[in-house]
Amino acid sequence: MKTTKNEAPPLSGLSDYARDARKGALAPFSNFKVGAALLTVDGEIITGCNVESATYGLTLCAERIAVFKAVSEGFKKFAAIAVVADSHVVTPPCGACRQVLWELCGDIWVHTADLKGHKKTVRLSKLLPEPFDKRFL
Repeated sequence: MKTTKNEAPPLSGLSDYARDARKGALAPFSNFKVGAALLTVDGEIITGCNVESATYGLTLCAERIAVFKAVSEGFKKFAAIAVVADSHVVTPPCGACRQVLWELCGDIWVHTADLKGHKKTVRLSKLLPEPFDKRFL
């Protein structure tokens, strides 16, 4: 799954990884299970699922788990992330995930899908048009 900067890679296969990762989600309170699959520029795929806490504030989203796993394993350059949730509308990453994705992955492609086959693909910069990053420090 190689990609160029201006062209979205074929992401339907990446959604399959996210859909599979979703099965491992721990969401006993909201029952809102999410899976994510992060694609490196070299074609590696790292997955994550959401893990809830009773306090909700300590909950980690699937996207951040995938990113943190990837970085902890030495991956540094990313092309895209797929996020799959079972919701009535295609669900984009939350604000905290958008910020982490921006800081650690850059302006990657974000592919969101539901379990019914609805999907949307945009650049992260469209979801986070004025990010806070090291330019302001």
